[in-house]
Amino acid sequence: MVWVTNTLGLFLEAAPWLVVGLILAGLIKAWIAEDALSRWLGGTGFWPVVKGALIGAPMPLCSCGVLPAAVGLHRAGASKGATTSFLVATPETGPDSLALSYALLGPFMAFFRPIAAVFSAILSGGLAALTPDHEIKTEAPVSDNCCSTNDDHPPETLTERTISGLKFAFTEMMDDIGGWLIVGFLVAGAAVTQFPPMALAEYGSGITAMLVMLAAGIPLYVCASASTPIAAAMIIAGVSPGTTLVFLLVGPATNFASIAILSKELGKLTTAAYLGGLSISAILSGLALDWLVNNFNIDIAVQASSVHSLLPHWLELGSAILLAFVLARPFLQQGRTLIARAL
Repeated sequence: MVWVTNTLGLFLEAAPWLVVGLILAGLIKAWIAEDALSRWLGGTGFWPVVKGALIGAPMPLCSCGVLPAAVGLHRAGASKGATTSFLVATPETGPDSLALSYALLGPFMAFFRPIAAVFSAILSGGLAALTPDHEIKTEAPVSDNCCSTNDDHPPETLTERTISGLKFAFTEMMDDIGGWLIVGFLVAGAAVTQFPPMALAEYGSGITAMLVMLAAGIPLYVCASASTPIAAAMIIAGVSPGTTLVFLLVGPATNFASIAILSKELGKLTTAAYLGGLSISAILSGLALDWLVNNFNIDIAVQASSVHSLLPHWLELGSAILLAFVLARPFLQQGRTLIARAL
């Protein structure tokens, strides 16, 4: 029962951000020409990776909400390096999490956190860009729907394009990633049940503590804003700022759903590069932060504060109901087909 409760709690917390991510994916498809995205984030080299990090960093999306947006970017022409960079930078930081960081963790952590997030995204995206192109899954049926249409009169007005893009995001794209999202939430719920974030406080600081935080944070789902008060509590409990930073970077940036979908979309080698770059950058950033704090006697100001709910309950519940219907739609259609055949 604890596992079920934790899984449903994670689904409620993530639902509004997933809806935002789907809307963003639909708007990207509707409003931004594919050749423009190819110019901005396509091609080879280092610059598209940097742009992916800089574009993603200010967006207020969690690791689940960014998934449909990142998939939409890739299928619209973004390079795999830029897509990975965007996928890492977006959930690690944002205006809301930075405001909470300033209030709960002090100005230095609020300054250091986005720098570490951009560094993490660039290193992960750079490693992903080095993986072979032949692994990319170009045969996915949604990709074909994204790039072509059988309609003799495609939408031309802004309203028509917007409706078409949103329909695509909530149907074809969600059909493609919905199963992996369900699996991801089930596994994440199990991870939270076995490894509650505050239980990690006993490990304190140092490489061992950072590796423990890394191992627990990769499968764990926690958004950047929700992770901030947890991080403040960790520091109060005696965890070093650098070890806490590893949690702040890895926890929001990845979970089993993002790993599964990225593997399907870009291939296993790119996913390994994504996880490797994220792990290396988180450890390096954590060590750098602890060194700065210890050698310059920086006082990480933490205010005793708690944030019980970042969004209204009605918004979480409404978004969860909408997503549950969207996730169930393919099964409902199959049920109707079976009933029709039986009759």
